[in-house]
Amino acid sequence: MDRELLLLGLLRRADMHGYQLHEFINQNMASCVDLKKPTAYYLLDKMTEAGWIQPTEIQEGNRPPRQVYQITPAGEAVYQRLLRENLAAYHPARFAGDIGLAFLDTLPPDERRAALLARRAALAAELAAARTIPPHGGSMQLVIDHLRQHLTAELDWLDDVINQLTEEENP
Repeated sequence: MDRELLLLGLLRRADMHGYQLHEFINQNMASCVDLKKPTAYYLLDKMTEAGWIQPTEIQEGNRPPRQVYQITPAGEAVYQRLLRENLAAYHPARFAGDIGLAFLDTLPPDERRAALLARRAALAAELAAARTIPPHGGSMQLVIDHLRQHLTAELDWLDDVINQLTEEENP
């Protein structure tokens, strides 16, 4: 229900059409949710059927009509419940890259180092991109700060791993 919470929370802030929701999520919330456009529209349809949101058709200029969604009182009640459940729960992080680390010692030292340096470059690029996210007001800034701190910690940890392996290879 995390995705529903996200959509309801965004619609609570402002009425939006599906494309606006998707763009905002991709630009600002991709660190905490992977929500593809078809899935977002599927969830919007389900939430409409459940009475949590109400679509209104809007015509702007020569553009095709768009469905603009707004949260309903029933949606507000669901939002409040989901928000409290989400904030109170611990959500363990999963690191898919750790699977490769479990078998790192099966590679020759030069390949290990090259792979980890490539990983480091990708991580540094992610951190650089996160640092360009413009400030947001209120609690939305917490999501951005969390992302930046996580990426910084991950980069520091990876540097320690690379240094440890280098020291082991060159005693």
